[in-house]
Amino acid sequence: MTDTTPSPALPRADSRDSIVVQGLQLLWIAVPLFLLGMAAAWLFIGDPLRVFESGAPPIEKLTFERRVLDENGIHLKVRAGGSEPMAIAQVQVDDAYWRFEQEPAGDLARIATAWVHIPYPWILGEAHTVKVVTKTGATFEHEIEVAVPTPTPHVNQLRPQALVGAFVGILPVAIGLMFYPALRRLGREGMDFILALTGGLLVFLLIDTLEDGFELAAEAAPAFQGPVMVPLVALLTFLGLLAVGRRHGAPTGLALATYIALGIGLHNLGEGLAIGAAFATGAASLGAFLVLGFTLHNVTEGIGIAAPILKSRPSLWTFVGLALLAGAPAIVGMWLGSLALTPQWAALALAVGAGAILQVLVEVSAYVARGQGGAAKALSPSILAGLVLGLGVMYATGMLVKV
Repeated sequence: MTDTTPSPALPRADSRDSIVVQGLQLLWIAVPLFLLGMAAAWLFIGDPLRVFESGAPPIEKLTFERRVLDENGIHLKVRAGGSEPMAIAQVQVDDAYWRFEQEPAGDLARIATAWVHIPYPWILGEAHTVKVVTKTGATFEHEIEVAVPTPTPHVNQLRPQALVGAFVGILPVAIGLMFYPALRRLGREGMDFILALTGGLLVFLLIDTLEDGFELAAEAAPAFQGPVMVPLVALLTFLGLLAVGRRHGAPTGLALATYIALGIGLHNLGEGLAIGAAFATGAASLGAFLVLGFTLHNVTEGIGIAAPILKSRPSLWTFVGLALLAGAPAIVGMWLGSLALTPQWAALALAVGAGAILQVLVEVSAYVARGQGGAAKALSPSILAGLVLGLGVMYATGMLVKV
């Protein structure tokens, strides 16, 4: 006879034990955080460090982030640093004291910003030196090498800026992609040569992007730790894109071409920032020779994007999308740069671009190594020649755009 008596309910001891364990885990998280908060409160309320005070003034830092010259005088955006709030007491222009207005008024806390408006009759084409003196007597100097009016951002400028951005970004990449039919006729060694040329241009772009990033980071306020921020953000970007790109295996074909276009696009974003910032400060003007130099410099990028898809037959819209992905960020960069983007944000954008380029370089290198049957066999004469030519072409055309 079958026993139909229902089984007794399982004891709830296991669930109670689980709740107790979770409670203990939360407790061992809360207790250290509570003790850390108590220690911080004691440090500020009890002020045990006052015994070390020697009467010396606090350490002060002042970074000049933006400059505007107009008919009303000189306008400087400054960012405070140091250990304590600081106050601007006096302003000198060309060794003469001048009245000024600070916006907002009052002491500047750490990392706080303010505009300093100086009604100084600057002279077109001349050099001027501005010195900001704090209440403690510390002096910070800003050089105006050549005084010219700062262009005022206006919606009417968006169209010509977009035109220049398209000329130096989209057009050369599209021209490079137009070599696709001719590149398809190359044999195996020819394809390896083009892939290696892509690696060479990526190596150049990586070094160039990092150099520009470190240069801008040096102009940022010390609190942003620019020399640390650039490689750290680049590394995090590289790891993030590598994880995303390899979630379905190592990218090949169109996927790899898309990543190459993305990395080049982020580099072109940095180029656009530089061009736009030059317009915004009035420090430089883009002549036809310089614009042509940027165009020639970027044609090779289109060839590099086409390299992974030589074995397939993408549609016309695929080429259009790749050209826009690689070139259109130059337009966005020009718009952002014309708004006088601060050095730390520009350096951050370049660091992201460097990380993306590094990820693409790793994937292209892995793609070449797989095609050669391993990394040990990848250094064939055609690959070495392509790598050297890629570096050489980018370096030679880069000489046209450095001013």
